[in-house]
Formats: sequence, C-alpha cells, structure tokens
Amino acid sequence: MELALEEARAARDQGDVPVGAVAISGERLIGRGRNRTEELQDPVAHAEIFALREAARALGSWRLPGVTLYSTLEPCAMCSGASVLARIERLVYGADDPKAGMSGSLATLPQDPRLNHRVEIVRGILADECGELLRSFFRDRRGLSDLPTSG
Repeated sequence: MELALEEARAARDQGDVPVGAVAISGERLIGRGRNRTEELQDPVAHAEIFALREAARALGSWRLPGVTLYSTLEPCAMCSGASVLARIERLVYGADDPKAGMSGSLATLPQDPRLNHRVEIVRGILADECGELLRSFFRDRRGLSDLPTSG
C-alpha cells in the first residue's frame, strides 16, 4: 500500500485526485498507476486501470490470476468491474468511498455471485493515511486548508 500511496501523491502533485494503485504478482511489482483524469482529460484514466494495463503487459496476458491489486481508495464501478474482468485474485484498498465505492460501500461488485469470477476483498489497509491524503487535497482545493481536520 505504501507504493500505491506514492502513486497517489504523484497524482496530487499533478493536480489530480490523489488515488494510486499497484499490481503485485508474488513479491513482484508488475503494474502501477495514478489518477490522471485531469491531466489527460480522460474519464477512464483511473489509477486501477493503469495498474491493470501495466500488469497485463508485464505478464503478457489480460488474465491476471494470482495478482493482488492495491488501491488507496475503494474502486468505483468501472475499476471494480475491471478487477473482475482481469480475473485478479485479490483487491486490497485503503479508504472506503461511501459516494462511489463498488467494492463494499454502495455494492460489492467483485463478489457478485452472478459473475463468472469473484475477487477476494481486503479493506481498510492504511485507511487513515489514504483518507487524509484525499481530505487534505479537497480541503486545499476548496481553500479550506486553515480549518481543523476531523477523523
């Protein structure tokens, strides 16, 4: 998750919402990504998509069995669906996303029994750090950086 946080900080530094993701196979980093929607003006330029694309290139296959995807934020519907389509083994994320999260908050798409593949989900890893990175980004964006933080 520390590597995903590095990617999230890079997204923040480029003016994008600070979300980062990495794909790991065994002990090997095979993909990394950060949100780039603002930079590229691309609605699907999410951190998880970049990490999955790099992982597929590294393994030479769109099927990613045995891969764990780490994301600093609970994936949206698109990214949750991509994790299922890629056949990853495990999704690990930091902060819950009660407004758009589809891996435990609004729904749990990667474990829907109607799908042909289900993904193990681990939530809350470094949640405080992941969440604070997002909160501070939006506080600064709104010009509220001088207000006290809340948990």
